Amino acid sequence: MIDKVISAEEAVAGVRDGMTIMVGGFLGTGSPEILMDALVKKGVKHLTVIANDGGLDAGQPASPAAGKTARGVGKLLEHHMVDHLIVSHTGVNPKINEQVAEGILTYTLVPQGTLAEKIRAGAYGLGGVLTPTGVGTLMESETDECGREKITMVIDGRKYLMERPLKADYAFIRASVADRFGNFMCAKATKNFNYVMAGAAEHTILATEKLMEVGGESPEYYAVPGVLVDAIVEGEKPWQI
Repeated sequence: MIDKVISAEEAVAGVRDGMTIMVGGFLGTGSPEILMDALVKKGVKHLTVIANDGGLDAGQPASPAAGKTARGVGKLLEHHMVDHLIVSHTGVNPKINEQVAEGILTYTLVPQGTLAEKIRAGAYGLGGVLTPTGVGTLMESETDECGREKITMVIDGRKYLMERPLKADYAFIRASVADRFGNFMCAKATKNFNYVMAGAAEHTILATEKLMEVGGESPEYYAVPGVLVDAIVEGEKPWQI
């Protein structure tokens, strides 16, 4: 049996300054907090982060009982570890605009659905996705978040943008339940970007709240197969949002 369980420190050991990482979650919901804490402890800098958003800063507690702590990508921003964000919105974490004003952070906005599908294309080896979102706007002529020229196509009389895949060096995601091989599921709203990011990086690291033995649940219980997961860290705290 393949057992992929390692410590949080081991999980982030290969992350280097300047790498591109993906982080699951939606405004802190479903973010892999123990992996963010391990990255902060490691102290890497100049990261490019692909995520739905910038997480929450310390002024936005996850819940009345959680205390005023940053969540998700917000922990990385709090410690000035990020040079560039590729996200669908930035309006919740004030650290983003503060650091942009200071000239130490830049960001690229990608429509949320387009962002998800670009990540999915990266995970499953697709050449890209066709979308009408952005047609007739500056998105047709601007380069994408990686500096690649935009391509348009007309199919059955309708114009589309061809959005190319997104991949990363590491994807840090969170599960509600996983087994030791990496088969996992996410409860309720924590699904968000955790499912599409699995496999969209050279290394997919999964933080799980509950760890099961292989065969402890039927295969149908899990939503994502463990073949997409490289390593597992147990001990994620219960979902707080």
